[in-house]
Amino acid sequence: MAALIILALTVITSLAGLWFAPRLIEWNLFRPYWFLRSRQYWTAIGSALVHASLSHLLLNAMTFWFFARPLERVIGSIRLTALYAFGLAVSDAGTWIRYRNDPNYASLGASGAILAVLFAAIVYFPRQSIFILPIPVPIPAPLFAVCYLLFSFYSTRHPHGRINHAAHFDGALAGLAFVALTDPEAWQRAVAAFR
Repeated sequence: MAALIILALTVITSLAGLWFAPRLIEWNLFRPYWFLRSRQYWTAIGSALVHASLSHLLLNAMTFWFFARPLERVIGSIRLTALYAFGLAVSDAGTWIRYRNDPNYASLGASGAILAVLFAAIVYFPRQSIFILPIPVPIPAPLFAVCYLLFSFYSTRHPHGRINHAAHFDGALAGLAFVALTDPEAWQRAVAAFR
């Protein structure tokens, strides 16, 4: 149920900002320089509820839904919500550290939290595969995750728009750390699955 609520809130808010109220997006941008100076604390959460474009929203929503649903069945709604919040907090902290002295930097999107969910799910389901149209064969989830990070690395070097691609790395590490802290046995099972 938590995955559905998070997804619905994100999709509704993002579509409202993209189609009806662009000021909603501007108001929720995470601006590290102004975060403490202007007390823009709400943007730590609000920035995850808005997206730069329909394609940005679609990629994040699909990735989240595909991995969050089965993960929630295993770890429960409370831990999934905690994982999502932890991924968001860690990626926001990383963004703040990197850009706290840049008054022009602003970012949006839930990618840090979603990568936390993705990488945590890979620990629990290391042999999971996904289908991405139009590719006619299943893609192993670990390969999908690595490709996502490679794309993020490329995008960090060639920034476009306000998508915070560097937060993807922070979120991925947060997801792995969350599982290590809350369920170290899951790590042991994941390692054993590849032996």
